[in-house]
Amino acid sequence: MRRSGEALPSSHAAGGQAPAPAGERSDWATLRRLFPYLWQYKWRVLAALAFMVGAKVANVGVPVLLKNLVDTMTPKPDMAQALLIVPIGLLLAYGLLRFSTSLFSELRELIFAKATEGTARQIALEVFRHLHSLSLRFHLERQTGGMTRDIERGTRGVHSLISMSLYSIVPTIIELVLVLTILGVKFDAFFVWITVAALVLYILFTVTVTEWRTQFRKTMNELDSVAQSRAVDSLLNYETVKYFNNEDFEAGRYDASLDRYRKAAIKSQRTLSMLNTGQQALIAVSLVLMLWRATSGVVDGRMTLGDLVMVNAFMIQLYIPLNFLGVIYREIKQSLTDLDKMFVLMEKEREVRDSPDAQPLAGADATVRFDDVSFAYEPARPILKHVSFEIPAGKTVAVVGPSGSGKSTLARLLYRFYDVQQGRITIGGEDIREVTQSSVRHAIGIVPQDTVLFNDTVEYNIAYGRPGATRDEVEAAARAARIHDFIAATPKGYDTTVGERGLKLSGGEKQRVAIARTLLKNPPIVIFDEATSALDSANERAIQSELKSAAQDKTTLVIAHRLSTVVDAHEILVLESGVIVERGTHAQLLAKQGRYAQMWALQKSEAAPLM
Repeated sequence: MRRSGEALPSSHAAGGQAPAPAGERSDWATLRRLFPYLWQYKWRVLAALAFMVGAKVANVGVPVLLKNLVDTMTPKPDMAQALLIVPIGLLLAYGLLRFSTSLFSELRELIFAKATEGTARQIALEVFRHLHSLSLRFHLERQTGGMTRDIERGTRGVHSLISMSLYSIVPTIIELVLVLTILGVKFDAFFVWITVAALVLYILFTVTVTEWRTQFRKTMNELDSVAQSRAVDSLLNYETVKYFNNEDFEAGRYDASLDRYRKAAIKSQRTLSMLNTGQQALIAVSLVLMLWRATSGVVDGRMTLGDLVMVNAFMIQLYIPLNFLGVIYREIKQSLTDLDKMFVLMEKEREVRDSPDAQPLAGADATVRFDDVSFAYEPARPILKHVSFEIPAGKTVAVVGPSGSGKSTLARLLYRFYDVQQGRITIGGEDIREVTQSSVRHAIGIVPQDTVLFNDTVEYNIAYGRPGATRDEVEAAARAARIHDFIAATPKGYDTTVGERGLKLSGGEKQRVAIARTLLKNPPIVIFDEATSALDSANERAIQSELKSAAQDKTTLVIAHRLSTVVDAHEILVLESGVIVERGTHAQLLAKQGRYAQMWALQKSEAAPLM
């Protein structure tokens, strides 16, 4: 609804509550923010932890059982009878432990799946709801592609964070404690110290290098969001690109973004290779030391062959998950970063919010009043200056004036997309800042100048005015808006898809769908913001009677450029530079021979050659 002369809203606008840039949130703070969502499923969390411990106990028991099996099979005197019986029992126990490891792991994932999916769903839904609650100022400044990518990555980050921590980090820690306990109790402390030293060095190296690499990952994400935003913005403005033959220009901009992303990705891969090489070197050295110590023990008679097999199996079980520690740690860090971005969206301050004790609009009286209203998107450029007028219940007031005079700002303020900085707006005597926004918007219907439709069917877009309306009600609204015959003539009728932002329809068809949508809503207050601007003269005259009928007994605010559409208004306001310079009926304003009369004469002379 913005005219070319109106100022775009700014985050530094007077009266705005644009939040200050938030400080960098720590990973622990992000985890604390996530914890309440998970704790709603506390019994599933505890059950999953119990199954996880069971899986690790069974997993650690496998090398111990393998040691006993090897020792049992080692030839000894008087063991001919045992050779036939003991291995069978050990083999069965070995198979049972292997199966138990997998069984407990699957049970853990099965139990915890509902918690993971439920948490991701709840956070995504809260972000979605919060974004809809933010002011128009935020949505005019946002980059849709980048924001949707942040939400997508944040939702995926919930899954990754839970998966990596609960299924990789925590089980590895449990297994490490069990293995170190067994090594310390059964053998000398040398095995424990080698393992601990290797793990400490491994973790320090991994964390240090991964922290250093985080900057490259962040750069990749930022460049990815930029590329996505440019691609989405270009595709949304497909027609504009075609009008100016700028396909190559758009492809060049997109390619430049992709090239910057490519360079960042190569740098990230180079550092990843360095990380993986260092990790493998540390693992190889520690494995050699452990096996050298175990082999020496076997040669010296301090250890059996089974002990050697057990130590080797323990090391393999420990180092295989550690092998992925760099990847896991990086993914956890990335998930925390992505999740934090989504939490930042959730914490965006709402510029327009309901007061704690706000009650729904009473609705008995639909009289609208602007009382000494002043407003500016930016302090340096006021849009409305001490505007006062009243629309009595069931009457029609029209506002006319040049572009940039503040006409559409009146509609935005009435809808409470912004709060006034001086004065007040009332409906039925109630200040709209003291009642709920939902009740205010429920009482108002609008036909905007720039109609944007959902990429869905015609029926869906008309029924959006009152979700749940029947097909008969939708058709009745379409007939009243003079678009039913057009819809019925299409191959799919009301099931016709209108395309992205309704681009498959002409401007006039989109506007008539918007009129039908508002007629279906049937609110007590109606705003027509240049409601016939996209219609030709014949259709405008045809639909004018329908608009008049739709406004019957409703409190109506008409914002118009064509004066011919407002001649029947009970009062006409002439707005210039945010100030009402004239007011009265059509006849009264013509008789004054002032600004309105000049505008009327100018429009009559422009229309004369076409008649």
